[in-house]
Amino acid sequence: MDVDLIFKIAAIGIIVAVLNQVLIRSGREEQAMMTTLAGLIVVLMMIVYEISNLFTVVKSVFGL
Repeated sequence: MDVDLIFKIAAIGIIVAVLNQVLIRSGREEQAMMTTLAGLIVVLMMIVYEISNLFTVVKSVFGL
């Protein structure tokens, strides 16, 4: 795992938080919720990909 992954997740979190606040202030709560969910899905997909890589490495180390 690299430090870049942490920075990417933090950047996505900051962008989603700013967009969420802007949309809430303009009275678009539904779009704010969808933006938050989209950000969460993107981060979860990144984490699932990294976990998949982890399992692949563990399999190759133990010869499974």
